[in-house]
Amino acid sequence: MNDDILPELLLAVEQQLVSPQTPYVAKAFKRLTALGLDENEAKTQIAIALGKEMESVMRKKRSFDESAYRELLDELPFAEEDDEEEDDLE
Repeated sequence: MNDDILPELLLAVEQQLVSPQTPYVAKAFKRLTALGLDENEAKTQIAIALGKEMESVMRKKRSFDESAYRELLDELPFAEEDDEEEDDLE
């Protein structure tokens, strides 16, 4: 994922955390903070998941897949090497 878009993804995550349409994002956030991640890292992890789904949307030229996004959220937290692998792909 391109780090240049992280601020925009974090803004989207902030909106999703309070939106009644995306309670699963707040649930993932609570789970991550319960695991010991600080709030900023939890939001960053969610933003990375959102970024992965958005990359897939652009790469495959398809609509946003909410179930795929939920699956990515369920896989959180991503390990450090997952983030490094993404950096290698750029």
